[in-house]
Amino acid sequence: MKAMVLNKLCSLEENKTPLELIHLPDPVPGEKEILVKVSACGVCHTELDEIEGRTPPPRLPVVLGHQVVGVVEGTGSKASAFKLGDRVGIAWIYSACGKCKFCLEGNENLCYNFKATGRDANGGYAQYMTVLEDFAYNIPDAFSDLEAAPLLCAGAIGYRSLRLTGLKDGQNLGLTGFGASAYLVLMMAKHKYPKSKVFVFARNEKERHFAKELGAVWAGDTEEESPEKLDCIIDTTPVWKPVVEALKNLERGGRLVINAIRKEKVDKEYLLRLDYPTHLWLEKEIKSVANVARSDVSEFLELAAEIPIKPEVQEFPLEGANEALVELKTRKIRGAKVLRIKRAGRA
Repeated sequence: MKAMVLNKLCSLEENKTPLELIHLPDPVPGEKEILVKVSACGVCHTELDEIEGRTPPPRLPVVLGHQVVGVVEGTGSKASAFKLGDRVGIAWIYSACGKCKFCLEGNENLCYNFKATGRDANGGYAQYMTVLEDFAYNIPDAFSDLEAAPLLCAGAIGYRSLRLTGLKDGQNLGLTGFGASAYLVLMMAKHKYPKSKVFVFARNEKERHFAKELGAVWAGDTEEESPEKLDCIIDTTPVWKPVVEALKNLERGGRLVINAIRKEKVDKEYLLRLDYPTHLWLEKEIKSVANVARSDVSEFLELAAEIPIKPEVQEFPLEGANEALVELKTRKIRGAKVLRIKRAGRA
């Protein structure tokens, strides 16, 4: 099979082609695994974190990609959840132990043996991949392959972030950064909390305009002060400045949820601007999001089909993965970036 492989860690500013197109043996499913013929795979900022070493793969080479859509083309001897030809999705959570206190509480995203697709195991920047059947998801008919791919990460992590805010209908919600995850959160919030007002902070004027089109009552620059205090804010950026700036807009007793696997160091010194009375006092709370649980993925896919959410996508061929990653790094974002691995009638 064809695959785009990461052989060594590097800076994308110094190396614009970190992935190499090679041929690998087709994977063979284990007893409880399924073999998936990949049709689409989303390109995520977390892949930049992997390539640049902020969340490095434990072994190299590795096939990246954790927003995977395809069809079941083979099953292990003890796999029975799917039949050949079923359309499935694979997300960031590749496996968890299922036995620890976190898994038993439904917080398998915190499992010490959590394994991530495309980091700890080969992912979807390839024509085929395998996964345990318990960690694959049925894709609703409402979505094409290309539309479904970004829902598996940007959508699922956004869903978890919104849930962790504790937002009540009628409370004000802020979104800082307005990329692939934030605009999905905005659509979720408008559906689940129709009485709540959503305020968006984004550097780019086009992103601010897009946010208003989708129903935000206000959109301003990262450093602006919102016209009303915000009960909850979700940070969807890879940097630190929006975190500090968001805290000044948080209501007393409010919660800031940071939706990021890792933060970049490029503006870490901005944290020195934290002023305790302004940013942290009066029982303001900061909570991080760690990975996703399977329930986040399955529940969000159901919600997305109900709304329905139709992500805007920018398509690349498998061989164009490096180009997509560089555009993501330089914030050339026109919808979610998705690799089309093969032509499929649904997509």
